[in-house]
Amino acid sequence: MGLSGLAVLGAVALTLLPTTSIAARMRGVTSTEIRIGQTMPYSGPVSAFGALGKGETGYFRMVNERGGINGRKVNLISLDDSYSPPKTVEQTRRLVESDEVALIFSSIGTAHNTAIAKYLQSKNIPQLFLASGASKFADIAQYPQATVGVQAPFRYEARLYARYALAKNPNAKFAVISQNDDFGRDYLAGLKDVLGDKYDSIVTGATYEISDPTIDSQIVKLKASGANVFVIAATPKFAAQSIRKAFEIGWRPMTFLSNVAVWISTVMEPAGVEAGTGILSTAYVKDPDDPAWADDAGVKGWREFMKKYVPDGDVHDTNYVNAYNSAMALEAVLKACGDDLSTENILKQAYSIKDLELPMLLPGIKINTSATDHVPVDQMQFMRFNGKTWDRFGELQKGD
Repeated sequence: MGLSGLAVLGAVALTLLPTTSIAARMRGVTSTEIRIGQTMPYSGPVSAFGALGKGETGYFRMVNERGGINGRKVNLISLDDSYSPPKTVEQTRRLVESDEVALIFSSIGTAHNTAIAKYLQSKNIPQLFLASGASKFADIAQYPQATVGVQAPFRYEARLYARYALAKNPNAKFAVISQNDDFGRDYLAGLKDVLGDKYDSIVTGATYEISDPTIDSQIVKLKASGANVFVIAATPKFAAQSIRKAFEIGWRPMTFLSNVAVWISTVMEPAGVEAGTGILSTAYVKDPDDPAWADDAGVKGWREFMKKYVPDGDVHDTNYVNAYNSAMALEAVLKACGDDLSTENILKQAYSIKDLELPMLLPGIKINTSATDHVPVDQMQFMRFNGKTWDRFGELQKGD
């Protein structure tokens, strides 16, 4: 090879050096692609939640058809973990070590996100908009590279239930059915925040495992406690069982239902709409089934998205609304990163969101984060099931 050939090679090498050094700093990123990963329960006891991953995959397909983000297509690799924390760890390691993703986005479950947090920190991988309302993820000392999802934390939600019940009846006695993991314990912590020293004397609790076939015996026990307030801190299958069994045994306490289980098609109808009438919960998103939003531009946009990008999705399932919100929030963060998609800049942008309005959040709710606040949404509105739909009432309330 002559000197001229060497000179050309040298010029090419010099041209590639900056790009190569930037690429080394930006894992999962090329000039044309951003690779991100997540785990979802596409199988197993809460496979209904798999709708979240399907919706988010559809959202980034839409983004890519429109040219991607700052010229890069988003490749969301969504793997099944069967809602099993050990499987979540296994699949997350695959995403990080084999697929070399830039970040983990919206993986579902409290115990599951807890199981992978230390590993992701050791690999310097952001854990963004995780699909759990557990308040523990707001602890920046323990989870410095995480943001809570685009949902109000469970602990905040439970505080609102306790305050509402006490306002209606200062002598209220509580019964709680909760999942025996961090998800369930967060609701208990929220009740304790409000009830304080009285907690042990006025709260009767019962738990279940996600492998349990039925929780009928727990509901019978809770009725026997004499409680006049019933808090259901359960995922959809067990929430439906709780509502149905309480109705069958003639127990009619003031009932609060975790807002992860308010879906009409997968919870309220299987439980029996008569059994669910009058139950209270909270909302932070627009319910597409609510006639109040029939002409709302945000809901119309979401329906168009569903029709084109998730055509087989159940438009009555609010998981798809949550998917739309979470994916839109991540899109905003990645757009703000510009061409610097290093871990450091991704986290910087994730922790400096200012008054971001998403079309499917209730009016007045805006997403804000900072270096000292990793909770994007902290407001909710009460709602009551009327036998057909959920009726919202009252002002937006904060649970912090």
